[in-house]
Order: sequence, then structure tokens, then C-alpha cells
Amino acid sequence: MRPVLKNLFEKHYKKMSRICQITGKKMMVGNNVSHSKRRTKRRFYPNLITKRFFLEEENRWVTLKVTAAGIRTINKKGLKAVLKESEEKGLINIY
Repeated sequence: MRPVLKNLFEKHYKKMSRICQITGKKMMVGNNVSHSKRRTKRRFYPNLITKRFFLEEENRWVTLKVTAAGIRTINKKGLKAVLKESEEKGLINIY
């Protein structure tokens, strides 16, 4: 592969996945439906936010890619419990 094409390939296809590290929500596929009911494929992306949370037990900051629902889950259950659950699910390997 030529260097110019390689750089374009990496630029467009080597992005981080759009998956919530807490809830596991990811992109869904659906249809755009026009007035004449013509259907074309489209993507529904999760409402992802890169956010830093302070982990009091370890006295450090943790950066996570979370959805709005994931932030509400952290507010409800607490950061340490949610990190432990998502690690068991395999969504994060180490925080």
C-alpha cells in the first residue's frame, strides 16, 4: 500500500470504537424514511461523552467514555461499584 493511501486508511478507519464503557451501548443501524416511504440505511450513535471521574478510594482521576445513561448509573450506584460491574462484563479491562 502506498504511503498516501495508508495514511488515508488509518485516518478514516482506525478510530476508537463508539461504545459506552459502563452500559455497553453501541451504534445501531436503522433506516431514514422519506415522505415517499423510501428507505435508506443510517446509523444511530450513542450519546457518548469523554468524562473524568474522581475515584476517592484510590485518590486519582479515571477517564471514561460514557453515555448519559452511564453517568446516571454512576450517580445512582457509585463509581467503584459500577467500575467493578463493567470489569466483570468485560467492557473495561483495567481502570
